[in-house]
Amino acid sequence: MAQSVGIKDVARVAGVSVGTVSNVINRPDSVAEETRARVLSTIERLGYVRSESARHLRAGRSRIIALLVLDMANPFFVDVATGAERAARQSGLGVMLCNSAQSSSEEAEYLGLFSEQRVRGVLITPTDETGRNLESFRRQDIPYVFVDRVVPSTEGCSVSVDDVTGGALAMRHLLAQGHTDIAYVSGPLHLAQCRDRRAGALLALEEAGLPADRLRVVEAQRLDVPAGRDSGARLLGLHSRPSAVFCANDLLALGVLQSMYGAGVAVPDEMALVGYDDIEFASAAAVPLTSVRQPASQMGRLAAELLIEETGESAADHRHQRIVLQPELVVRESSMPRAGGAHRS
Repeated sequence: MAQSVGIKDVARVAGVSVGTVSNVINRPDSVAEETRARVLSTIERLGYVRSESARHLRAGRSRIIALLVLDMANPFFVDVATGAERAARQSGLGVMLCNSAQSSSEEAEYLGLFSEQRVRGVLITPTDETGRNLESFRRQDIPYVFVDRVVPSTEGCSVSVDDVTGGALAMRHLLAQGHTDIAYVSGPLHLAQCRDRRAGALLALEEAGLPADRLRVVEAQRLDVPAGRDSGARLLGLHSRPSAVFCANDLLALGVLQSMYGAGVAVPDEMALVGYDDIEFASAAAVPLTSVRQPASQMGRLAAELLIEETGESAADHRHQRIVLQPELVVRESSMPRAGGAHRS
């Protein structure tokens, strides 16, 4: 295996000191033109590439931000990453994207990797309900920002969406269509956003004067399409099926839709369906999906901007913030028997 060319190799071949090579790279005006030309020619001939990571580690500052999300197969997190990457690029930084796969152990491994690599900071959607992973990571003195979560104390920044309001929007819409027997297909209830969306749905039931047991909760083990299909099968197996289903995200809703279609249950005529996130596939589904829209790209951009501020030249003036964005309901055919396009409320 060929060895990489180092700065010492360039200095030896060019017949100069390592310091002179460093000056040509970092302070070219300080080197005589003839010497500078010889060193640059040697660099090109040998194919030398300076190690940015080593240079920035010596300076005590990396140019890499880490982004750790629950599931990169979910288009919602792709949009979050897009917003974060744009903000980082505008500041001359890069983003290292990692996927915890909703696993606390994988989250811990990645946080350990971030510590070893001494990244500039971390954007994280945490999955560990105990908080132990972050408690250990906090000792590394690497700033982090919660994304799609509210930070539990004043120890850091967070950018999230009001999921209680989002859950209430979905439930109020279904109640307005005359549904009073509704199922909530949730992801793992140790995830805060799944609990908050359920809390919003229960709040809407309370506002309507209906008991909490009108909401049947089906907890899926994951937030993906296969888990949605499994949940749909569970709903189909009930002696008395609900007339409407609110899902904790669009991937679950698409899985439920597939189950209903396979069983010959018409959506929305026999079962209305509402998702959450309003991913691109929601409007392109066989039955266009009503969904609670989250501003995912904006969330990623704001989180990255907070982290860049905390780790940049104005760090001394930085104050931790909790930014909570508002969701909106986008109504499509899956919850409305009548024909028509999308409208917002």
